[in-house]
Amino acid sequence: MLTRLAISGYRSLRDVRIVLGPLNVVTGANGSGKSSLYRALKLLADIAQGRIIQSLAAEGGLQSTLWAGPESFSRAMKTGRQSVQGTVRKSPVSLKLGFGGTDYGYAIDLGLPLPDSTSKFSSDPAIKSENLWTGEMMGRSNVFATRSGPGVRIRDDSGAWRLAYEHLSTFDSMMTHCSDPHDAVELLRLREQMRDWRFYDHLRTDRDAPARKPQVGTYTPVLAGDGADFGAAVQTIREIGASDEMDEAVADAFPGARIEVTSQGGMFELEMTQHGLLRPLKASELSDGTLRYLLLVAALLSPRPPALMVLNEPETSLHPDLLAPLARLIAQAAKRSQIVVVSHAAALVSALDAEPDSRQIFLEKRLGETVVLDGVPPSWTWPTR
Repeated sequence: MLTRLAISGYRSLRDVRIVLGPLNVVTGANGSGKSSLYRALKLLADIAQGRIIQSLAAEGGLQSTLWAGPESFSRAMKTGRQSVQGTVRKSPVSLKLGFGGTDYGYAIDLGLPLPDSTSKFSSDPAIKSENLWTGEMMGRSNVFATRSGPGVRIRDDSGAWRLAYEHLSTFDSMMTHCSDPHDAVELLRLREQMRDWRFYDHLRTDRDAPARKPQVGTYTPVLAGDGADFGAAVQTIREIGASDEMDEAVADAFPGARIEVTSQGGMFELEMTQHGLLRPLKASELSDGTLRYLLLVAALLSPRPPALMVLNEPETSLHPDLLAPLARLIAQAAKRSQIVVVSHAAALVSALDAEPDSRQIFLEKRLGETVVLDGVPPSWTWPTR
């Protein structure tokens, strides 16, 4: 489980450090930085997939994603006695992402590449440093893999360091290129764990959504990010997962209702039986809110629960009456996976806050900077370049 998250220099997240628990609810006003926090977590996951540079490019490149304010605020700026203005930079331009956990911790520092007039890729960000360690906090004795520039060193079982790579490209992470089942098993284990992190923010419920149409059915223990394999995911839960919990979650939101999957020629289609109706309704006939809730049921009751699941505004399209059942469903899923919910729905936030293992992370914008209003930030040390 992740116990702390650190972000520096990313959009409005100039310097954010957060304590995490089993169930985390990120909330705040529009523009407070909730989406940036969600995207920062997604960027961390993209590192393990080897897509960090491409993901930053899709956001407009490093320059577009960097903190746009001054490197630091003077006391006069904070009190309003002086207008916000640029200061002489003391540190190199960088975007830093990191986390600490009960088993491992990881941090990466991305910066500007060296000038190269011969390359058309000279605007790509460069990975300057990476560190992996055991436990929550990085220290001198618990780091087992470190990257500085193109060189990567890995500590062996005896505690001695060896040079694993000398010429790692600036766009390649040691997470993807130095994982080895013999000499760097910790790297490999953490990489695979991060690859299994799941993010749900584009569950489609529009008229042409794949979830509304029959789809080829195969065992599907993990619902796709857009819900395209909805029927197969529900049937997988029915056969090898928490079938009773699924029935309870559906009945909790829609008393007397039940969902089943029909199969014809290998094509799976979901049907929902509801109290008072003479026939079941197909997925194509369900309202957007009903379909979205059922998609969340399929996601949260996955027979293959991930270490981390992140839900971005799961309340979209849902009637207020569905928020309490959704909160109970999320709390149940948090017993199997660490959950981060990003939401501005007061009813959902309040319902989740009542759960014993829930932690509320309230964000606020001050002078264009996102701050966390939950006490003293956790200790954190960034790797040096």
